[in-house]
Amino acid sequence: MRVVVHVDGGARGNPGPAAAAAVVSTPEGDVLDEASELLGEATNNVAEYRALLLGLRRARELDATEIQIVNDSELVARQVTGAYKVKHEAMRPLHAEAIAALGTFERWSITSVPRAENARADALVNAALDLAR
Repeated sequence: MRVVVHVDGGARGNPGPAAAAAVVSTPEGDVLDEASELLGEATNNVAEYRALLLGLRRARELDATEIQIVNDSELVARQVTGAYKVKHEAMRPLHAEAIAALGTFERWSITSVPRAENARADALVNAALDLAR
């Protein structure tokens, strides 16, 4: 089964209170699952990676075999594809976990888009952070 997974992570402050969200849908746009989680204190980049991991986990639970990831973090997308090196030591374990999780899918791709094209995942992040106040 092929799915599209929109992921987003955010922190209010950097670092600050953080959350991650994922929306799993069919290629036609029918939502199959959505989730968000509070992360405690984290940076934006950590939140973006945690969102990616959340999305991969939720897609795997739906028995997806092919996954198209959509996010609004060019840094994470380029690190995952190998275009950028992971220079920050604290990010390396998250990167390694993401690469391992991606390896469980038959095919995968990741694309970075403007925030407006990732609106539902962004809204879930903000809703989680608003509730945490």
